[in-house]
Amino acid sequence: MAAVLKHLHRSCRTWYRNVCCRLSTVPAVHPTTSDKELHVPVMAKEVIESLQPESGQVLIDMTFGAGGHSLKLLQSAPNITLITLDRDPVAHDIAQNLARGFPGQVVPLLGKFSEVPELLSAHGIEQNCVDGILFDLGCSSMQFDVAERGFSISKNGPLDMRMDGARGGDVPTAADVLAQADEEDLARIFKVYGEEKKAKKIARAVIEARYTFKKLETTSELSELVAAVCGGDHRLDKLQRHSHAATKTFQALRIFVNNEVNELNYAMIIAQAYLKPLGRLVTLTFHSLEDRIVKRHLSGNVSENAVNPLPLRYSNPSLCHDQETVSCLFESCWQPVHKHVLTPSDDEVEANPRSRSAKLRAAIKMKV
Repeated sequence: MAAVLKHLHRSCRTWYRNVCCRLSTVPAVHPTTSDKELHVPVMAKEVIESLQPESGQVLIDMTFGAGGHSLKLLQSAPNITLITLDRDPVAHDIAQNLARGFPGQVVPLLGKFSEVPELLSAHGIEQNCVDGILFDLGCSSMQFDVAERGFSISKNGPLDMRMDGARGGDVPTAADVLAQADEEDLARIFKVYGEEKKAKKIARAVIEARYTFKKLETTSELSELVAAVCGGDHRLDKLQRHSHAATKTFQALRIFVNNEVNELNYAMIIAQAYLKPLGRLVTLTFHSLEDRIVKRHLSGNVSENAVNPLPLRYSNPSLCHDQETVSCLFESCWQPVHKHVLTPSDDEVEANPRSRSAKLRAAIKMKV
């Protein structure tokens, strides 16, 4: 556990920058995708109950995606002002269409979590004035469904994986990472971000592939390589269904390419800054790495705006604190809405298998 959590510190940000600086970029395919119908959102009922939207409130959907949760929020109470954010230009187009359907209520923003302060400032949104914030983390269904985006194992396409698409600029694609990163960095990416047990073997195979035939450029080439390395591994998902051996490798590359760990860490700081006292935060996470970041922020276990790898009481074992000091150490500005983390019902998982790993956490901001 400590080996994984230590990468959530500032060293993780430095490592990410250093690796990216060593990677050269190549042109990538950036398909145009027509708007799709708004998808069925995960745990929509629980999200609405946790946020408790009311007329006249200002809410932010920090992960608009295909707009399913945003639509539910707009329908839940009249006269809501909903700010929608997404780094994906395709999602931004959908948000603009939604804004036309709810005149004066929807403010579509295009950008990453780290760009939020600048974007909100341009629209006159100040800190401590937002009533509710929603995060539906992870890769959206429409990204998995479009082969050319490179997120899906089952659909062959170029290894891109940039959520920003063409807007990503000089950000390396997944193919760039596989072609240029050294073996140690690759193993670390697969181990830390994918929690892949065979990270070193997969990294070794990627390096060997460079010198045997050609660099990996498509999702099929990567998935076949990982499957060959893992041999007869029989992996099952949480529904006890067959899971492809490359699933964790794809997850790791996606998280690294989009810098998701550092972006999420910063997003939790932003949420605390912009919510007003008694404002509500709701997060939906889909893997343990991002859930761990959310959980530690909500418990106040952060140090210098980074997730702390140890409980705060162990930060300096040479000190002996009195009860008042200990209370301050563990003081958090968040009050949980639910006693335990919420998960989707069996019926929802059956109807929407992609919801199977979802965890909902909700909290109320208790102080500025």
